[in-house]
Amino acid sequence: MVDIDFQRMRIFTGNYTFWYESSQLMAQQMANKNKKIEQKRKEMMEFIQRFSANASKSKQATSRKKALEKLNLEDIQPSSRKYPYINFQMEREPGGQILRVDKLGRTATDGTPLFGQVSFTINQGEKIALVSREASAMTAFFEVLAGKAGAHAGTIEFGKTIKVGYLPNENAAYFAGAGDLDLINWLRQYSEDKDEQFLRGFLGRMLFSGEEVYKKASVLSGGEKVRCMLSRAMLQQPNFLLLDEPTNHLDLESITALNNALRDFKGNLIFTSHDHQLMQTVANRIIEITPNGIIDRLMTFEEFLVSEEVKRQREALYRGVLV
Repeated sequence: MVDIDFQRMRIFTGNYTFWYESSQLMAQQMANKNKKIEQKRKEMMEFIQRFSANASKSKQATSRKKALEKLNLEDIQPSSRKYPYINFQMEREPGGQILRVDKLGRTATDGTPLFGQVSFTINQGEKIALVSREASAMTAFFEVLAGKAGAHAGTIEFGKTIKVGYLPNENAAYFAGAGDLDLINWLRQYSEDKDEQFLRGFLGRMLFSGEEVYKKASVLSGGEKVRCMLSRAMLQQPNFLLLDEPTNHLDLESITALNNALRDFKGNLIFTSHDHQLMQTVANRIIEITPNGIIDRLMTFEEFLVSEEVKRQREALYRGVLV
């Protein structure tokens, strides 16, 4: 692992996760150490001020004054890395019924089946990683769940208390009609609170600060668009998230912030990503959709990848299907 920061390059043994967690731990330990030093400094200064004029205590006061001069706080350099603040707050707690999908199916425009016979029920606290051999099948599945496209078979039933937040893989449609809207006015479309200071603060959390909030939505980079879409999703305060490749175009710091946010999220979630770490650390249930049904397992992503039982079921489901 090579860490480039403070215009220096340092090499660490281990992967990114080990480096990130170790660096966070070291920073916390140093902060705790400085807190203790500051407390000790305060106690010594109080002693010196109280007894410096007292003849019987003057030697002790002088001794502590010398010790105080040697008591230095260790510098904690702020990292040059910038992490967006991603935090999905729910408007309300979900009820007992979350989502029920029954025999759902959809075909491509050429008649090729994308997925079929998809049936499952989601319980509270479940975070589902969606997988498939075909990326187009997963995108179509997210669009059907989000109500952006119709199914060719089956039914979907969300609970009455469920509020869905959707982050599509392709977000061009959300910016195509933006015209000359700046970021404040683009975000204002999706916010109940129209106050500029509120919107500025929200954009600032997503690393759009100062004059950047007046940048035109039509000229944003891919990563900036995803951060705007995440802002939109957070403003909705959903208790159910549908995320189709949310890490696309994001830098490592943003992916780390998103990973932490999804782990902390108290609602339900269906997502897919090429980021192995996100799939492994967030999901507690894996569903693979195929043209002939699903593979559904309560296990981690890595366990799913190496399961011989899953491999046998996948072969059976794809038997006779051209892929």
